[in-house]
Amino acid sequence: MKRIVVLGGGISGYGSAILAKKQGFDVFLTDAGRIADRFKSKLEEWGVPYEEGGHTMERVLAATEVVKSPGIPDKAPVVQALREKNIPIISEMEFACRYMGHSKTICITGSNGKTTTTSLIYKIMCDAGMNVALGGNIGESFAYSVATGEYDWYVLELSSFQLDGMFRFKADVSVLMNITPDHLDRYDYCFQNYVDSKMRITQNQNSRNHFVYCADDEVVWREVEQMTSNVRQLPFMAKTSVASAAGDAFLDGEGIFTARVGDRSLEIDTAKMQIKGLHNSYNAMAAALATLAAGVDAESIERSIYEFSPVEHRLEPVREVEGVLYINDSKATNVDSVWYALESMTRPVVWIAGGTDKGNDYSPLKEFARKKVKALICMGLDNEKLVRDFTDIVPTVVSTSSLDEAMRAAVAAAERGDVVLLSPACASFDLFKNYENRGQLFKEWVKSNI
Repeated sequence: MKRIVVLGGGISGYGSAILAKKQGFDVFLTDAGRIADRFKSKLEEWGVPYEEGGHTMERVLAATEVVKSPGIPDKAPVVQALREKNIPIISEMEFACRYMGHSKTICITGSNGKTTTTSLIYKIMCDAGMNVALGGNIGESFAYSVATGEYDWYVLELSSFQLDGMFRFKADVSVLMNITPDHLDRYDYCFQNYVDSKMRITQNQNSRNHFVYCADDEVVWREVEQMTSNVRQLPFMAKTSVASAAGDAFLDGEGIFTARVGDRSLEIDTAKMQIKGLHNSYNAMAAALATLAAGVDAESIERSIYEFSPVEHRLEPVREVEGVLYINDSKATNVDSVWYALESMTRPVVWIAGGTDKGNDYSPLKEFARKKVKALICMGLDNEKLVRDFTDIVPTVVSTSSLDEAMRAAVAAAERGDVVLLSPACASFDLFKNYENRGQLFKEWVKSNI
């Protein structure tokens, strides 16, 4: 009997273990840390053996195949030991796709915008009455959905870490939002390694599949030019014009975009959308092309795009107090995300940034910071780099080491007509559990203390 070992007991791991159990495999789940009670109860309900607080290497190295959760780096000792034994290591996505039957997938990746785009695509599909599940980085575990339900479509947000463990998987519709430096600590600080990882979204696609991508992104465009696949290309753009035989989407100077796939098309007035800014125009264009390719009616797509509200922790308005608007953009964990956030600001900005720096180059932000930011509040245990890079750019730079200290400094700096923007450009792990925890605490502070 095939022995499946699942590394990691989070949402990806518990779903993979349950799917392996349903398929009749000898399965064992192991986690170096603590497994959440809700996942343990599911594992016990399905009779899946598991351990937490460390790995029993005898059992791990007895695996026929290992399903690794995306948060576990390749440098982890348990992964290195498996590599030495040449035991195959795959991701939840690769494992689950083997058992999804005739279902189809829309897969979304990118350094920025993928959560909003994935959520919008899922809403469009649901509103159109399609039998669809949401998974990957958001929603339910893809593997758990495959194990417990029967869906016609899966909408999956994929990180580079998930793509790294995918080999035979093929997306029916792939969406690549952009590629900017991120997570370079996981890619030997080599940007091309990260680029190659993102481009795996197109692997195995053929002439029956669609590839939606941003033609304004120079890195993406360079990679597309080198592609040999005959996948149907669906570019979207605002700054350039790149017509494709399969279709495209283009944003004109008046804020109107047209999306076309084959002989079907739609038109969106971005001023009427609830999600604002150039980055959200890109997100909507990508969603429109992907869902047109999936066969959704154009009028239904238009209706859903106009109804769609901002995603939590991504340019999320929290509250306006005495003329000062507080915005939670905690999901902006890299420089490119903050670029789009600052680009969309129309009021003087008190900018809260900082956290665990992932090798950031802040130079792309300096022009917007000079024009739009009146005060930078650095929030982290090590603010030296932020302070150094913006001291001569922003009139006021304040270093703080806690959320409370940062918020009090932001409130003191803000005046009527300003916006206080939490857009960190960094990971959250120095002071918070994750970006969601950071954003939630920001919102709670605003609602309780102002």
